[in-house]
Amino acid sequence: MARLLLFNKPYGVLSQFTDRGSPTVRATLSDFIDVKGVYPAGRLDRDSEGLLLLCDDGRLQARIADPRFKMAKTYLVQVEGDPQEPELNRLRRGVGLNDGMTLPADVERIDAPDLWHRDPPIRQRQSIPDNWLRITIREGRNRQVRRMTAAVGLPTLRLVRWSVGDWSVAGIAPGQFREVAA
Repeated sequence: MARLLLFNKPYGVLSQFTDRGSPTVRATLSDFIDVKGVYPAGRLDRDSEGLLLLCDDGRLQARIADPRFKMAKTYLVQVEGDPQEPELNRLRRGVGLNDGMTLPADVERIDAPDLWHRDPPIRQRQSIPDNWLRITIREGRNRQVRRMTAAVGLPTLRLVRWSVGDWSVAGIAPGQFREVAA
């Protein structure tokens, strides 16, 4: 039976167990997870928070992370600006990035979610509004959601991966993990 961990990755933590070659000390998964033989199934950049799956089974890892399987990944995204239908529709149709067109995304405006405190907090500007979106993608390019929102004029301020497939970070505090049946 494969082991599967759902980890709520805090802001500023690398999605790897070691930090090779950095002149500064940065937090890694080894600061939070002391389970032998599990590895990240996909990545979540240092500036992003939320669900990171770790497992000990290569086939399960591939099913989760490989874009060929088009597993849905849902993000709660705080953006700078006031998203209107033209911007949202561009995201829904797919956005041209420097590495090609993205697949269409499921996108909706949402009320500010009740999330944990982020340290450091995002920058606030009184003259520029911010809003929240729920974005679901089915591929996993490097910093894809951030690049998509920037391409439509809505820079990302905070990015929280809420779910991957049927697995969710709901009920898991930042820096904590839960083992579930794979």
